[in-house]
Amino acid sequence: MTTTTLAVLVPLLPFLGAVAGLLLGRTAPGFVRPLAVLPVLASLVLAVTVAVHQGGGLPIESHTELTPTGSVPIELGLHIDGFAALVAVLVGVVATCVQIYSTGYLRDDPRYPSYAALVSLFTSAMLLVVYSGDLMVLLVGWEIMGICSYFLVGHYWETPEARAASLKAFLVTKLGDVPFLIGLFALATDAGSFRITRVLGAVASGGLHHPTVVALLLLAGVAGKSALFPLHTWLPDAMAGPTPVSALIHAATMVAAGIYFVARLLPVFQASAAAMIVLAVMAGVTMVGSGLAALAQDDIKRVLAYSTIGQLGYMAGALAVGDRGAAVFHLLAHGAFKALLFLAAGVIIHASGTNSLAAMSRMKDLRTRVPDAFWTMTVALLALAAIPPFSGFFSKEAVLGAAEHVATGHTEQAPLASGWIVLVTGLVTAVLTAAYATRLWLLAFRGHGAEAPDHGRQPVTMTAVLWVLAVPSLAFGLAFGPLPDWFDGRDLTPVLTTSVLGTGLALVGGIVTYGAWRHTTALAARVPLGAVAAHPDADAGRIEAEAIASHEPAYGDVAQAPDPADPGRLLLGPLHRHAAVGFHLDAVYSVLFVRPVQAGATLVRFLDREVVDTYVRGAGALPRWLGTAVRRAQTGNVQTYVSALLAGTVVLVVAALLVATGA
Repeated sequence: MTTTTLAVLVPLLPFLGAVAGLLLGRTAPGFVRPLAVLPVLASLVLAVTVAVHQGGGLPIESHTELTPTGSVPIELGLHIDGFAALVAVLVGVVATCVQIYSTGYLRDDPRYPSYAALVSLFTSAMLLVVYSGDLMVLLVGWEIMGICSYFLVGHYWETPEARAASLKAFLVTKLGDVPFLIGLFALATDAGSFRITRVLGAVASGGLHHPTVVALLLLAGVAGKSALFPLHTWLPDAMAGPTPVSALIHAATMVAAGIYFVARLLPVFQASAAAMIVLAVMAGVTMVGSGLAALAQDDIKRVLAYSTIGQLGYMAGALAVGDRGAAVFHLLAHGAFKALLFLAAGVIIHASGTNSLAAMSRMKDLRTRVPDAFWTMTVALLALAAIPPFSGFFSKEAVLGAAEHVATGHTEQAPLASGWIVLVTGLVTAVLTAAYATRLWLLAFRGHGAEAPDHGRQPVTMTAVLWVLAVPSLAFGLAFGPLPDWFDGRDLTPVLTTSVLGTGLALVGGIVTYGAWRHTTALAARVPLGAVAAHPDADAGRIEAEAIASHEPAYGDVAQAPDPADPGRLLLGPLHRHAAVGFHLDAVYSVLFVRPVQAGATLVRFLDREVVDTYVRGAGALPRWLGTAVRRAQTGNVQTYVSALLAGTVVLVVAALLVATGA
């Protein structure tokens, strides 16, 4: 087979597996699990083969016109360069791990066949985005991922949280997709083609007439799909779906699609200095805001969700300083350790037999109960915190190093302001990332919550996947040497200045958080739990004073009490209550968008029912009344007709006499 044929099969096999799984889900349930795993695994093998053949050299190109349009043609084509080949491998690895993991995690779920088929379709759509050489075909995969996320996030549709989360994810991402579609048409109109290579050629020759407008329209769709500020609010709520779905969305699909799109079309954004600064501001606010929010969350999956938002901010920051190599490097490293974090969290939740253990304040003695999750999650958290020699250190330092080069004027591939914004916010986020990663580890594995029921050892399909993902989480960062051959030849070696600053700040964040945890733990040993429950947002010192003064009794239900040893409350202080709800951004959107739309809908309903329907009902009532009157006059009695005739004659005679007299 040629490399082009192999590349076509990469997205096609998961699609065929999804169709077969849906068709045979009820009639032949024994085939569901093989159809879930084998096509995705085969796609991974082919993606690796394509990557080996591509080898970081010239892109693999193949195009054929899909349909004549009369103007800008739409072509079914492939464009596989170095980072496209590697991203496809990442998608295949994570999707295969998720499908294998799900065979144990959703072992008794009656809707597993449809779930597995949707995961395969999700994977196929992302691979289509990665390999596509035409923007309209890319858009097809882009939108299929959106509808798949709606169904997968709402998998537990019996719960109101899942229904609301799936609807929110769909609507927020669609809000960004409308300007995104307009931007694609504007881009293709200027370039005369939807083919990516021709679009980039038009940009290089100065053929893009409105680069700022086009770039900003495209950024709206990217912000929605990749959960960047201000369209990031759907991602934490999407944790209502199954944990393997969260791993897939956060590590290799959906949110990675927007970053990948900007990386592929980076010259379009570099054509506008204003767009690059806007992207840098989006990245900076996303990084810092999500770091603060993660430090205030109690649900372990919401902590990881805000963590993903922050890491996407790092990737967007690398793109804002014009270095797509650093962005994709961090995308690949993050995909491995974030999938590991979510799947390890799933082992913890599965061990308790209920999602209630997702609250870190209720966790206790998990080191011995789930040792696989403990050790692998420790590796992933060290990678997340960018501690050397774990993978996150090298990829995050590539981002900070790129920002430092732009900020100090060593390169002019982006505005100077973009470099300083990304560098400063990136260093601040390094502290916050280490802080919430340390807090998660302490509360999850050294917490003092209630003892949860033990549901025994987890299936080997779940625990084995964790160790597979632990390998790249630990060692992938060491690939920074050969990777530049795949990423435009950019050097990804860590820069001494940012390496020392970033690592030092990360250590400070971890040490301070540990000290705060020790302090709050010591206070918790002396403070009645009732005081903590009554004042969950107060600082530990004031809680102790009020508890001693009031002599409150111990809290009766430990499982419902907030963890008195939560260092996040002490570190954030009065900011904690605002960070815990995402700085009220949902409330702001409710005031600015939801309520006006609801008010408009109420007005339209009133006008429709009380005004338009009144005219419609009146137009029907008048003939009905007239018909009723005529019907009653038709009695069939001859005497009545003669009497009416005589009465009418008399009336006419009298009227005639009155007229004659008047004359």
